[in-house]
Amino acid sequence: MAAAVSLSAAAAAPQDEPPPKMSTIGGERLARPGVQLEPKAGAPGLPGELTGQSWLVADAGTGEVLAARNAHWPLPPASTLKMLFADTVLPKFDRATVHKVAPAELAGLGAGSSLVGVKEDLDYRVEDLWRGVFLSSGNDAVHVLAHMNGGVEQTVSQMQARADAMQAHDTHVVSPDGYDMDGQVSSAYDLTLFARAGLRNADFRSYCSTQSAQFPGALDKATGQRGSFGISNTDRLLGKYPGLIGVKNGYTTNAGATFVGAAERGGRTLLVAVMHPESYMKVYDETASLLDWGFAAAGKVTPVGKLVDAPVAATTGKPAVAQAAGDPPQAAPVEQRAARTGTTARVGTAGWLAAVLCGAAAVAALSRATLRRRRRRARSLAWQGATPEDVTVAEPVGATAIGRR
Repeated sequence: MAAAVSLSAAAAAPQDEPPPKMSTIGGERLARPGVQLEPKAGAPGLPGELTGQSWLVADAGTGEVLAARNAHWPLPPASTLKMLFADTVLPKFDRATVHKVAPAELAGLGAGSSLVGVKEDLDYRVEDLWRGVFLSSGNDAVHVLAHMNGGVEQTVSQMQARADAMQAHDTHVVSPDGYDMDGQVSSAYDLTLFARAGLRNADFRSYCSTQSAQFPGALDKATGQRGSFGISNTDRLLGKYPGLIGVKNGYTTNAGATFVGAAERGGRTLLVAVMHPESYMKVYDETASLLDWGFAAAGKVTPVGKLVDAPVAATTGKPAVAQAAGDPPQAAPVEQRAARTGTTARVGTAGWLAAVLCGAAAVAALSRATLRRRRRRARSLAWQGATPEDVTVAEPVGATAIGRR
């Protein structure tokens, strides 16, 4: 068996280095800087030329972290923070609910925000607004839904509470849409938690996997008819990487490119988060390469950590899909919170008794067979409802270079 590997981060300017102390949520290895990997004999090498300042590869079913680099480094998340927004707000409103947008709900959008094209004084179904969030990364749709939820300030507070309950203690929420704000940060580990929790909700999963849709347009004053226009998912791996099922991309001047992707292959679902690579398109290439590596490394690496299980989201409308119980939430240490903002009758008849025993045996046999079938199916359905110069790194394992297509 190969020895455990802890690759230290390459020399960089102080502002490009992870903090000396990072969270131990999910395991002590994940608190260390640099690449964390524990390969067994025959394990494939990690992809070469990974430039992301932080990344993580995890099995969505078991929660095992297969490999990571600076997993708990708090960095600007850009629109990947919309996954936490959806985790918090999506379960509260039925998708068929119709809402008329007030002018105040579109006020206060950041300059240069990505928009889907929501117009004031028009009706929108909740499901249309969520498509605007997931496909177009529309900050206008986010703000309307936030106002439906009691306002931006209340929504931000609820998002922070949700993150803390999920033990996503690297995350500090300032805006609901991920727009660049002072102190707003998250980590590859936390973003993976948000994606994993979201994919357990059938609506979340449906929206993030939708490639294109029609969005309600403006009212034609001449005809009195309301039109629609097409929107497409800005996730450039969706429909290109085999088995991809979402989840969310992001880009801002401060954050650069961020992305969390989930893909399914052979009944196994992997999650990959990449933050701040050298360029926008590299976030997709590196996610694809890490997904390829993760599928090839199945059973050939010892996990270096674990994704903690999230509590069930509170709802006021249609309930979220129930999630597996896990360890009780832990409060974030004071120094960790400061760091993130700075950058769970006896039978009387013998014949009757014999008949019952025979029937029980038959039921038990049937139950065992059913349980085996359910276990086989569980893995595929569980979610429905850089490297230093002195380390030799292998070439990518069947990397799917989407960015060069």
